[in-house]
Amino acid sequence: MRYIFKFPDIGEGLTEGIIIEWYVDKGNAVKVGQPLVKMETDKVVTDIPSPREGVIAARYGKVGETIHVGETLVEIDIAGETATEAQKTGTEIVEEKGAGVVGTIEVASNNAFLPASDEGTGARPAAAGAAHRKVLATPVARAMAREMNIDINLVTGTGPAGRVMKSDIQNFHAAAPVTRATESKAERPAAGELIEVVPMSQIRKSIARNMLRSKQSTAHMTLFDEPEVSALVAARAKYKEEYKKEEINLTFLPFIIKAVVAALKRHRELNGEMDFEKGNIIYKNYYNIGIAVSTPDGLVVPVIHEADRLSIRELSRAVAEIAVKARERKLTLDEMKDGTFTITNYGALGGWFGVPVINYPQVGILGIGRIYQKPVVADGEIKVGNVMPLSLSVDHRMVDGAEAAEFLNDVAAGIADPLSLIMRQ
Repeated sequence: MRYIFKFPDIGEGLTEGIIIEWYVDKGNAVKVGQPLVKMETDKVVTDIPSPREGVIAARYGKVGETIHVGETLVEIDIAGETATEAQKTGTEIVEEKGAGVVGTIEVASNNAFLPASDEGTGARPAAAGAAHRKVLATPVARAMAREMNIDINLVTGTGPAGRVMKSDIQNFHAAAPVTRATESKAERPAAGELIEVVPMSQIRKSIARNMLRSKQSTAHMTLFDEPEVSALVAARAKYKEEYKKEEINLTFLPFIIKAVVAALKRHRELNGEMDFEKGNIIYKNYYNIGIAVSTPDGLVVPVIHEADRLSIRELSRAVAEIAVKARERKLTLDEMKDGTFTITNYGALGGWFGVPVINYPQVGILGIGRIYQKPVVADGEIKVGNVMPLSLSVDHRMVDGAEAAEFLNDVAAGIADPLSLIMRQ
């Protein structure tokens, strides 16, 4: 019997992925849970495991191709189950929960599914549907139709079962009347020498959607402070070598996380979420801190869960671990979920102040600038001080200005006096 395994819904609202690497080819035997393909989604790079044991009868999609949830990845021949047995059930949808991924599998006999097209290496079989189903077409044809601004529903398919092929799109385009606009474009010099067109990565698409949603869904307000942090600088310098013996790079970030968590416990509005449609405010009694990490592919925000339960040493390890995994694209979905507040450290790149964008649906994000020296007044005297620029953006719908200012004051006080983070717990 043959199983058709489709790109599964792996959660978090992901709808598509890009094939990074195939681990199997036609004719390979596979076992349950064995990785079939590596996919890049909006948030993570993940392996998709096989839901059944059998032999790969066909695979669909080539490296670099975008695959949508519900589109076929592989067909698997299952040993010991005949086509006759499959015909008794026709085509059924089965939910598989193997190796942490929930997928969609179609059980099909030899005549229960549309045969695959041999057009290109990225073609996938279109599933049979009802009278108003989506038009049958290969991914190559669909992509070409989008690029040419052609309604694929108007194209007559010449492939199996009326499937629209690449040649059908080309023929339809050739038969279309040439407009003045297309004529003028044809006369222009090639643009390839002047510009470079690069497809957006899944991460960049996700960043674009999330930033737009945040700006459209929240009322941003940003406050600034600049605490004197010589005590913090001294504390880090005192213990840096000791931590290095344990192969831990002690940075300022664990202290900042501690200060943020302490302030969140006193100002629960900033550790909450607004459900405007239902008219509710959700206060969270756990403290999962997202850390914005810059990678070659774009900004990602892995989460340190239960940060309030971790020591400076444990936070240092956690920060280092998620940073490495983010840059090596090895983060899991669990490491990206359930953040309650976010910290972004643009000071590591030399910046001072900024207006960070809230990581929706959270209601607050703290931006950290680089520490620099400037004259400060202490005990009536001017001396050289170390100051750390802070930028706090909040959702003004949920957080009032006074509450935001008090929160930022508490964070600044904790950073300025790191010993207080221990003494006041």
